[in-house]
Amino acid sequence: MAANARINWTNATTLASVAVLVGTELVGAGAAAGWAIGGLFQLGDMATHLLQAVFVLGALSALYAFLRAALAHEPIRG
Repeated sequence: MAANARINWTNATTLASVAVLVGTELVGAGAAAGWAIGGLFQLGDMATHLLQAVFVLGALSALYAFLRAALAHEPIRG
């Protein structure tokens, strides 16, 4: 694939929209899951925030993997 190929703005807009939608869902679900588990087991504020951070980092890595797969199926250039 040539580096100077034109940008397909339809695909770029679609991928940006999907990134915002899926990213919001995943990060929100990760934070909510950490909050719920921390509250359910009465882990305290520090442990609950740590659990939320772990789940949000997992959500961001899942978003990264999702976007890599989406770019493979719907390339921006070309």
